[in-house]
Amino acid sequence: MVLPCAGARPLPEEPRGRSNSVPPAQTPTAKHMLAYLPRPPTDTSRYGTFPQKPEPPAAPGGAAAEDSWQREAKRGPPMPNHGGGPGEPSLPAVPRRPGDTSRCPLAARWHPLQAPSAPGTITGITVPGAGRGRTPSMEGLPGRRCKRLEEDGPVAQAGRRQRQRYVTKVGKCQVNLGNIQEKKRFLSDIFTTIVDLKYRWFLFVFMMCYIVTWVVFGTVYFLDAWARGDTEHRGDPEWRACIQNVDGFISALLFSVESQRTIGYGARMVTADCAEGVILLMAQSIVGSMIDALMVGCMFVKISRPKKRAQTLIFSKNCVISRRDEQLCLMFRVGDLRDSHMVDAKIRAKLIKSRQTAEGEFIPLEQSELNLGYDTGEDRLFLVEPQIICHVIDRRSPFWDLSAESLRREQFEIIIILEGIVEATGMTCQARTSYTEDEILWGYRFEPCMSLEKGAFRVDYSRFEMTFEVQTPAASAKELQERQELELPALGLCWDQPLVPRAAPGAGHRREEPPERGDTG
Repeated sequence: MVLPCAGARPLPEEPRGRSNSVPPAQTPTAKHMLAYLPRPPTDTSRYGTFPQKPEPPAAPGGAAAEDSWQREAKRGPPMPNHGGGPGEPSLPAVPRRPGDTSRCPLAARWHPLQAPSAPGTITGITVPGAGRGRTPSMEGLPGRRCKRLEEDGPVAQAGRRQRQRYVTKVGKCQVNLGNIQEKKRFLSDIFTTIVDLKYRWFLFVFMMCYIVTWVVFGTVYFLDAWARGDTEHRGDPEWRACIQNVDGFISALLFSVESQRTIGYGARMVTADCAEGVILLMAQSIVGSMIDALMVGCMFVKISRPKKRAQTLIFSKNCVISRRDEQLCLMFRVGDLRDSHMVDAKIRAKLIKSRQTAEGEFIPLEQSELNLGYDTGEDRLFLVEPQIICHVIDRRSPFWDLSAESLRREQFEIIIILEGIVEATGMTCQARTSYTEDEILWGYRFEPCMSLEKGAFRVDYSRFEMTFEVQTPAASAKELQERQELELPALGLCWDQPLVPRAAPGAGHRREEPPERGDTG
């Protein structure tokens, strides 16, 4: 992205529209550009979700300045600077050739010619690194260039860092298992091991199971015929062979395939002259039945696995944070694209975040539970239309201290797990997705996607991802709670004290004394 030049003019602030409606289309301002600026690195980045490798030290100042001038020399002619208010010198404009595009398209398009902006700022946004060192002289102003954030500065380098996700958006866990010593444990559960294979390896194992048994028993049949001398009496009608018409390895292999698959062409058969042939035929039939049961069962389970059913369970690309029922809530949306619904659907969420204990122990990728209504039963869904899942940010929530400003500095990942029973097969299906801190929108809500038709409700999935901005305080839920407690009336502090009735001014309590003895009055 190209930043505006120092001579660009700031855009006057436009009146903000209704906060409870969809924001109208307006000319992009510096606030819109702020969303594209990379976040500056903080001291807590090394305690984030995924620690990064330390960067090499920067080059000396002289070499860095020389490289900067060399890069600026390759960027082309300088931008013209426009003279502004009274007392400001007008800078000479550099002539352009026809078809030459501006090096500052954002400044030329977004900022009209008004009062000049201060050096190092972009309509109120301070550019990191601006204003450091000595101020350039007037002779150097015509040679100033528009710097690209993706090329220069530590802020751009931090923005280019790749973020490793724990779970991808499609639900694949990015965890590789290595250095497993006892691999024989996988053979003890051979059925699950075969089902978990990829399709190319599964088909390879499926074919090899049959081919190996055919070849093994064909070889045994050939060796038996060779040991009895059946191969030497080929075509002798008086010779009583163990297996008729088996006089070579190819004929023995064909007999093995015909016997195991019960084809029976009638040209080859076992006679009653040898007992070993009958035993081999019985053994091959038993082994073939076992292979059929295992392979057909594995094929059926692998084809009917409900993993593909999760492809029609969709999640919103972003989470939103806004107020609902006077409470700050984190919300996302889920939906089912099929008409056959999920039975007993349940949803839960996990927060993946690294932290350091008070004793100095670093816990990488610690998992904590996010309450999605487990105590009230709201985590059980009737998923016939898109549902907005809400997590109330209260004292038990890990986001109790999270504000809009601290959200930019945090590093965490929210894992969403949706489970249910497939109505067609009765098997349990699980769909997963994840949200990082960059995918959380503060101060937004989801747009409604349901409407009433003649005789039914209609769901418009084209509005499934749409959100609109609402008025939401940038403070955390903890700060909002403290503000509400401070705003309580002073009389509320004395409610726990009992009210004692007081006498009216000038009036006293008269105590009735008993009459004296002898007094008849």
